[in-house]
Formats: sequence, structure tokens, C-alpha cells
Amino acid sequence: MAEQISYAEYVRKILLSPVYDVAKVTSLQKLEKLSDRLGNEVLLKREDEQPVHSFKLRGAYNKIAQLSKEQQSKGIVAASAGNHAQGCALSGKVLGIKASIVMPKTTPDIKVEAVRRLGGNAILFGNNFDEAYAEAIRLSQEEGLTLIPPYDDPDVIAGQGTIASELLKQNSHITHVFVQVGGGGLAAGIAVYIKQILPHVKVIAVEAEGSACFKAAYDKNEIVTLDRVSMFADGVAVKRIGTETFRVLKDNIDEVVTVSNDQICAALKDIFDDTRAIAEPAGALSLAGMKKYIQEHGCKDQKMVAILSGANLNFHTLRFVSERCELGEHREGILAIKIPEKKGAFMELCKNLGARNVTEFNYRYSDHSEAAIFISLQLTNGRTELDQIIKELADKGYPVTNLTDNIVAKNHIRYMIGGHVNSASINNERLISLQFPERPGALMNFLEALGNKFNVTMFHYRNHGAEYGRILCALEINDSDYEFATRALNNLGYLWFDETDNECYKMFLSPQ
Repeated sequence: MAEQISYAEYVRKILLSPVYDVAKVTSLQKLEKLSDRLGNEVLLKREDEQPVHSFKLRGAYNKIAQLSKEQQSKGIVAASAGNHAQGCALSGKVLGIKASIVMPKTTPDIKVEAVRRLGGNAILFGNNFDEAYAEAIRLSQEEGLTLIPPYDDPDVIAGQGTIASELLKQNSHITHVFVQVGGGGLAAGIAVYIKQILPHVKVIAVEAEGSACFKAAYDKNEIVTLDRVSMFADGVAVKRIGTETFRVLKDNIDEVVTVSNDQICAALKDIFDDTRAIAEPAGALSLAGMKKYIQEHGCKDQKMVAILSGANLNFHTLRFVSERCELGEHREGILAIKIPEKKGAFMELCKNLGARNVTEFNYRYSDHSEAAIFISLQLTNGRTELDQIIKELADKGYPVTNLTDNIVAKNHIRYMIGGHVNSASINNERLISLQFPERPGALMNFLEALGNKFNVTMFHYRNHGAEYGRILCALEINDSDYEFATRALNNLGYLWFDETDNECYKMFLSPQ
């Protein structure tokens, strides 16, 4: 890392940045419907309008344009499976510089072809980003290529900061800016510029709950490395905040907000409803943070900006988004309800639910006296209404379990309702959930790790177009073999959890 520069110097670098050789001034669009609903003026900075549909072009071009003639003649290299790759490829094409982009073998073809279409030399190497990045470093050292970092560099940060310069020209009366954080380049560039020009404007960092590396560092006042990150919002799935980005952010950010995947899905739907644009999950992250901030602080009549940072969405991800956006907006609740196993019991339950709309109903016979119903309900008054429904049902004698925040229920059980099996037919069943890399051979690696020692009694997997799939499976594991199974799963390297005590498993699927 080069010598630290002052925040005033950052402003100078932002104002002198040549990004408009290739990037465009993006629009600042009011979200009319959402503004009315939230009681604040909600503005969206549309970085999806860039030629590569992401802000990453700004930082990449600013860095590459600053290189010496000798460095440019030798070429550049970067590691990326996403937006940074396309930004570097287009920048190299415009500047006449050879750009090599190392991408994991698991990168979807659409992203690889996008890099090649922009003139980049896409090199497929390794099964994950870390392996691809190591190869990029090797190429840099052995072939004299300049490594273009995705975020932790003053020139990259300054390039992203041009967004803030545009923003204040478009509306100098804003009160809050919400910006997503992955490695921190975008947030650092925006925050340092705004705080130097209009320090009264609040700049709020937003992170996904499953990859909140800045919040972890912010709370401890030192950089930490997360053990693992969620891959749903893959554009911000970073384990460790950058050194320079952390220095800038900790001095220029007012607050950090974290949001769930369901809240991100709800924000993505909000953007579509107002603009008909489809953001990627990381692109909608800032708006999700704004909505949570407004709810927690009771904000009214403020002028708030969210950054739509990108729209390079894997199309299959929309299936997951459509299933979860209502939950994220608290417009849907999931319940497990026990009712008598007799004729007319479900009709009686529906009468007790009143005029509420049932959006999902799953059931299979499992016991002659009692039935467990998996049911989703449409809500008009969020969690308050759901709590009231639960109370009303309990008062009428129905045992009710709220599964709205149960990850296993939302990811798996709702697709698997099949009824209990007789405990005499299955011995010592253990329920295991794990993150499953979306690459050839991953399933076989899992099966080979366990060998032929355990019988698989249940298995569910659903592709959502992400880098990692989610699997729920059950295995017959004797107590004496549990240590062996645990060791085998740990050696496999997949993130896994024992879900045998999960309440929805006990209610719908476990042996009885």
C-alpha cells in the first residue's frame, strides 16, 4: 500500500479523475411509490446505467489511466468473477492495454463471455476467488503485469468517489446517503468526498448480515477476517475490509446498518416496482439499509439517496428473490400449526384465520390424531399482525410455531413436506445442512467423504443461481459413529450445521 494521502487530496483526485473518458454521468431518480410509502424522498443513483452495468468501471479506469507508459505497455491483470472483471476489460480496451482477467473455473459462462466480448483475456483458474487471486499475483510477478486491485487502492477509491461529485451536483439538499460495503472502495470514495464538501450529510454504510466485514472491524476498531461469508449478495461477499478503505471509512461513516437476504430481496422488488430495473442483490443492498434505518429512526421528510451499484444479475437468482421478497417486506409470515386429524379441521382453521389470504399450504398425513400444517399468510400490517394472528390461534387452542425467521424452513422444509416416517424404519437419523459449491464434482466429493458408512435417508437441493447451493440431507448415524462423521464433514471443507434439533424438522419430517 502506498503512503496514506489526506482526505483533501482525495477530493482533488476525485475532481481530476478522467473516468468520463469511458464512464457516464448516471441519473439520480426519485422512487415515487417508495417515497410515498416511506414518508421520505427516496432517490436512487443509477450506476446500472454504466456501459458494464456497474460502478466498478470508474475505479478500474481511474487506476489504469494513472499507470506509466511502461506499465501500460506491459499490460494489466486482475482477479474477479464479477463487475471488476468487466470494468478492467473495458478500460483496457479503451486505453489500448492488454487486460488479463483471472476468473475461477466456477464463474458462469455469461460473465466469462462478457469479459471476452469487451476485449479482455479471460483466464479460468482455480475453484474460488482466492485461488484465482493467487494466480493473478503470480502472473503479475512473473510477467511484469500491473495488478489492478478491486477496492483497496487510492486511485480506485477516487474513481468510485466521482459518484459523490455527481450526486452533489444533481441534488445538494440531500440529508442521507446509503452506500453498500464489500471491500469498501465505493463507500470510501463517496464518504470522503461528501464529508469534505457537506459534512452535515449523513453517510450510512450498509452490509449484508452474512458478510459484514466492515462492521466487525468498526466495532473492534481494527481489521478482522471473517471465517465465512454469505454468497447471496456476491458483489459484497468479502471476508476482510481493505486497509486503506477501513482508514477512510472509520473516519467518514456515521453509522453501519446490516440487513438480511430477505430484506435485500424486498428492496430489489421495490426498485423494480418503481423503475422496472432489475438490480443485483449487492446493488439493492443500500436501499434495504435505508428502509431499515427509516424504520428504526422514525425518519420523516428527509432527502435520502441509495446507490444502485450494479445490475449484473444471474437470471436464476430471481427465483429466490421472488420467493423471499414478501418475507423481507414483512408482508408474509410462515407458521406451523397443529390441527386435529379429522374431516373439516382445515376448513375450521381457515374460518379462524378470517379473511386473510393463504399464500402457501403444505400438508401430508402423518398421524391419526394430529396434523402439522405448514402455512404462509399474506400480511398487511407486518410482524404486528403476525403476532396478533399467533395470539388469536393460541387462544382458540391451536399450537402455533412461528417459522418466518427459520432458515431451514424457508430454504428447504417448505419444499419437502412429506410426513413423518415410522421410527422403527430409521435409526438415529441426523439432519445436516451445508453450503455446497456450485461446481462439477462437488456432490461426489461430499458422498466420497462419508464413504459407504452412512445411509442417506433424505436429501434436498435447489439451485438458485448463486456460487453456493444449499443442501439439507439426513443420514443414519449411530452415536458411536458421530465423531467420525463430524471429522469427515470438517475435512470436506464445506460449511455445515447439525439441524437435528431444528423445530420445523421435528414437526414435519423427523422419525416418530
